[in-house]
Amino acid sequence: MKFVVLIYSDPELLDAMPPTEFNETMRGCLAYADDQRHKGRLVDSQMLQGASTAKSIRVRNGRQVVVDGPFTETKELLAGFNLIEAADMDEAMEMASHFPWATVGCIEVRPVLDTDIMRRRVGA
Repeated sequence: MKFVVLIYSDPELLDAMPPTEFNETMRGCLAYADDQRHKGRLVDSQMLQGASTAKSIRVRNGRQVVVDGPFTETKELLAGFNLIEAADMDEAMEMASHFPWATVGCIEVRPVLDTDIMRRRVGA
């Protein structure tokens, strides 16, 4: 079963980290990702550029509105994701608990909806 692990970070806390601590944390994160990839449990992971590079699109009543940046009510912004393979939510949560970025943000674990199942359901 696939799960997406969303990494949220607080830019203020990241900026406050000494460079050596940031580098050490990033090395630990990359080593953990490499280990999980080697075990076949990490399908993909990517980092996202800063929130200031984002644009949000909404279409309401046939009208498209584009807003610079993410539209959020929180100071924690989506910073990256990991696509993992786990037997169930418990195992996915256990894997996610080892991502060190939880110390400066939040780690969200969410099951992935199988697109092929949806494709069959809607007859596409």
